Amino acid sequence: MNLGTDRDDDGMGTARAIGSMALLSLFAGVLVAGLAIPVAAFVGVTSNSVARGFDELPLELRETPIPQRSKVLAADGSLVTYFYSQNRQDVPLAKIAPVMQQAVVSIEDARFFEHGAIDIKGTVRALVNNATDGQTQGGSSLTQQLVKNILIQQAATPEERKAATEVTPARKIRELKYAMSYEEKHSKQQILENYLNISYFGDGTYGIGAAARHYFSVSAADLDLTQAATLAGLVKNPVEYDPVTYPENALRRRNIVLSTMQAQGLITPEVARTAMGQPLGLKITTFSNGCVSTKAPFFCDYVRRYLLQDKSLGKNEDERLHRIETGGLTIKTTLEPKFQKAADNSVENRVSPTDNAIGAQALVVPGTGAVRALAQSRPMGNSKKAGQTYINYTVPKALGGANGFQAGSTFKVFTAAAALDKGYPTSTFFNSPQSMNISGFSQCDSQGAGSWQVSNSTGAGGFDMTRGLRQSVNTYFAQLERLVGLCATTKMAKKMGMPVEDVDDTFPSFTLGTLDVSPLDMAAAYATFPARGEYCKPMPITAITGPDGETVMDYKPACEKVLSQAAADSMNQILRGVQSSGGFGSALQLNKPSAAKTGTTQASRAVWYMGYTPKLVTSSMIAGANRDGHWKSLIGTALNGTTMSFNSVGGAALAGPMWADTMRAIQDDLPYANFNSPGSLGAAPADTPRAPKKEPKKDKKGDGGGDGGGDGGNDRPGRGNGGNGGGGGRGDDE
Repeated sequence: MNLGTDRDDDGMGTARAIGSMALLSLFAGVLVAGLAIPVAAFVGVTSNSVARGFDELPLELRETPIPQRSKVLAADGSLVTYFYSQNRQDVPLAKIAPVMQQAVVSIEDARFFEHGAIDIKGTVRALVNNATDGQTQGGSSLTQQLVKNILIQQAATPEERKAATEVTPARKIRELKYAMSYEEKHSKQQILENYLNISYFGDGTYGIGAAARHYFSVSAADLDLTQAATLAGLVKNPVEYDPVTYPENALRRRNIVLSTMQAQGLITPEVARTAMGQPLGLKITTFSNGCVSTKAPFFCDYVRRYLLQDKSLGKNEDERLHRIETGGLTIKTTLEPKFQKAADNSVENRVSPTDNAIGAQALVVPGTGAVRALAQSRPMGNSKKAGQTYINYTVPKALGGANGFQAGSTFKVFTAAAALDKGYPTSTFFNSPQSMNISGFSQCDSQGAGSWQVSNSTGAGGFDMTRGLRQSVNTYFAQLERLVGLCATTKMAKKMGMPVEDVDDTFPSFTLGTLDVSPLDMAAAYATFPARGEYCKPMPITAITGPDGETVMDYKPACEKVLSQAAADSMNQILRGVQSSGGFGSALQLNKPSAAKTGTTQASRAVWYMGYTPKLVTSSMIAGANRDGHWKSLIGTALNGTTMSFNSVGGAALAGPMWADTMRAIQDDLPYANFNSPGSLGAAPADTPRAPKKEPKKDKKGDGGGDGGGDGGNDRPGRGNGGNGGGGGRGDDE
């Protein structure tokens, strides 16, 4: 809305405005009737009281920006949704069709360019013709109507709104004084522009820009005669003449506008007759408001909640919401529509909305934290019967409402990363029995953390860090966590974005993923490895601009070096083995280098597949949960009609294929890149456990043994190399 103060000289000025007020006093009976105020209302109102009330009013009307809808854009510039309290888009007068300007002036204030703030002749004429069907102008000038709309717009309470709309002498006097000062500071063109942008056009549409797009799917600049006449006719009574609800009324009102334009010489009789014979020709465009009906509802909801926490948009959440819904902002997000569609299809194909399970994915770019997509199996809505929910299971609780899920063996990377960052090499070796009671842990405050009974379901043997992580051996990681320190492990996890509230309130089982986390938490954490040690906070927005294109906020990646490049490169090398021949994810390979880690939680309540390329991380999770959100085992649960057995529930077996479906659908859109070869970690600490030196073999006929298998996660067996003696065990993360 243009609120400039340069005024074109129309010859009216202050003298005419004052003269209008004088005429109001002289012809009170006439003007009061013409202004739609009952004459009885003026009984007892003396000229002195009127003058006193007039003098006590502020000299000028306080002007505030009118509400405009904000739009949310994907990374490719396509529209995601709008946020608004009033569906309005401000349009400069130069971009409003001249015929639209003519039509509204013709029907609402034909002498607009001839009189000042008050049209005395029009007011008298309204009185004389008050029994007509509205073919003449009402008693209020366009400026008076604009002032009334501004006061209504500014009303913050029911009392203020009542004062702005009630039919009383006080309200009319207030409008008259404000109208006079408004005319002194604004040109007729500015007044007309502001009037067209603030007016309500029915069906939830405010302003000529939104009205043209809504009713006819054209811009305000492209409105033709019949369309302009239809919209001009709405201003008098947007409800009664709503062309969607009452098309007959709208058609009759449109033709009145056309007849008025003909009578004023704006169009010829022939043009008027032709136009009157045309149908309304509606071509409705709807404007989404909010997230439910979008193609990425939970990403959209994440963006909205993210903005509500941004203090730069307001002092509190109410101020921020007001800015989002009324500020005419353009919110540019990191959403990649093709990636979102791929994730949606993958999750939908694996888990149905009404299953007693939740499938979810989060896609994050390493090095920036840009969130490309969020998908979950339960759609947005309030029908529990249809499996709908408003809880966003893909993001942290503060941004989505879900408590999160335990992540199982995917947490072992934090212990490994802490070890590598301290210089412990990948050759760090432990004899890892099938079961052990381990103690000697201490928290960051040096308090003891107790002992821990930990086991692998089957298999045992000697493991270095590479095989221990690839085969996800619990007893190996219990010993590695003790060596590195529980404090170092939890601090590393916290630096990589895990919601560790108190590093002194953790226990040895931390390395097996006992903390509740979200898919987005995990995707951002794992992105640290391909980003070569840089953790970046998840970021759904890149920029916000205002209605005039000015920058409101420019969001930069919030990244921090939390791991050495050598340690991160070593992690990538280890995890690439999961995707390689013989690894748990060998059947899930892409046409680009990739790495992964699997995870299965206690009692198989959730399975994870954390897979990535150098350019994109996708966390893939399926968790057992009834319709009330209470966690349950996936074993015995039906997913898309197939009941899950013990053998079918595992990170690679269940969450892995869902990951592969998404990644294979978009892999050709990802730039080719390879992982960096690991550099030196430096001198190993003196207490680094070493593998025992092998004795020369004396019997070449076979050792009859093997290294045993390892557990891949909590209370589930791992798959190890059984050697010639068949000692390998079946694993949790298959």
